[in-house]
Amino acid sequence: MGSEIKVVVIHKETIKPSSPTPPHLESLSLSVFDQLQPEFYVPLLLFYPNNRDEINGDHHSLAAERSNLLKTSLSKTLSHFYPFAGKFEYNLSICCNDHGAAFLQAQVNCPISKVLETPDHEVLKQLLPADIASTQEVAGHLLLVQASFFECGGMAIGVNIAHKVGDAFTFSKFINSWAAVSLGSSASDHIVVPAVEFGVVASICPPLDFFNSRQPVVEFGKEKSVTERFVFGASKIDALKSIAASSTVPNPTRVEVVSALIWKCATEASRSNSGSVRPSVWCQVVNMRKRSGQPLTEDSLGNFVWFFASMTMESEVDLQSLVSKFRKGIEEFKEKYPNGVGSQDVCQTIQESGNLMTKDGIDNYSCSSWCRFPFYEANFGWGKPSWVSIRTMSAKNTIQLTDTRDGKGIEVSLALKKEDMAIITSNKELLEYAFLNPAAV
Repeated sequence: MGSEIKVVVIHKETIKPSSPTPPHLESLSLSVFDQLQPEFYVPLLLFYPNNRDEINGDHHSLAAERSNLLKTSLSKTLSHFYPFAGKFEYNLSICCNDHGAAFLQAQVNCPISKVLETPDHEVLKQLLPADIASTQEVAGHLLLVQASFFECGGMAIGVNIAHKVGDAFTFSKFINSWAAVSLGSSASDHIVVPAVEFGVVASICPPLDFFNSRQPVVEFGKEKSVTERFVFGASKIDALKSIAASSTVPNPTRVEVVSALIWKCATEASRSNSGSVRPSVWCQVVNMRKRSGQPLTEDSLGNFVWFFASMTMESEVDLQSLVSKFRKGIEEFKEKYPNGVGSQDVCQTIQESGNLMTKDGIDNYSCSSWCRFPFYEANFGWGKPSWVSIRTMSAKNTIQLTDTRDGKGIEVSLALKKEDMAIITSNKELLEYAFLNPAAV
């Protein structure tokens, strides 16, 4: 399929903020959480089928009109999200010099339905403006956008943002603010972003000298991995909840039960291939904004995430025990950090967990949940997206969760070693609850 679909970039330009960044905001200090993020780009794809009344219209004029609207609104939005238009300086700060964001316009030689009916990883990569593993030096910008127009008049908006400038919360705020500006919304709470929100985390969790140097480039794919997409519908998640419920956790969340099933199946696959009962660790990313004990951080932009880890060493793993481990992990996290995680806590955690994470004979899985972030609300003027796609890094044992369109299901992007994926994609228990790469229409 990938060889049949061609995406051709026909135009590229730099979009600068509509208003210059004030001198007192030209340098934004990174927080310790920004420092710890590897230098790679977080990808997002938003798909918008054509409206019915425009199917027989002039697609070239429609593409030009929408492209111009996206560029104009992006320029206005960058005035509020000014660090996105800057340049990363080593691992200390962002120079907010209005360098701008890249904007690419592309044409796709097929209708949008062809991509949505059978999502193909290689095709989706072509709809993004940069490779996930790119660096700022290669990509040239901290924010890159690609508007790809299909033969039917549908379009995909691909966005890459450097992880150094923001996490999923920040990404969501940016996308929906940009969409609100494009739509011409009067909802100023979505459009106007007070500048102070960008510096809040750095003020309470300042950067550490230890990380204040040019960081080595993170090499992805040293060990070959394969990425697959699994989709859990609402009814299947309800069934999982009933099975995973216990006296310890009588009401598990959908993220807990889906994560537990993925962890169980991945652990079983790894143990089958290794021929031994290896300890298995699951690291879950936690949004710290409402866990810091400080109201100012609730809407803070940048990176403000940490993690908790759960481990299983049992020879037999079951959903109830894994869900219990997740719940115990987050409760212990709350007890340990009642006022949030500070810079020194970060150092201590790295020292404590460093040996465990790199030790041979232990399987480490890293999971980030984008569930409940309103990416499906992004209406730029031609309706809400029919599909939102995020892809995990190519690094092995990484998992990303996001909502399905109805907000009740969960879509999983899973990267595993090739031999582990071969087992998990035929796991009957997993396939009883999840569809393997179904149509996104």
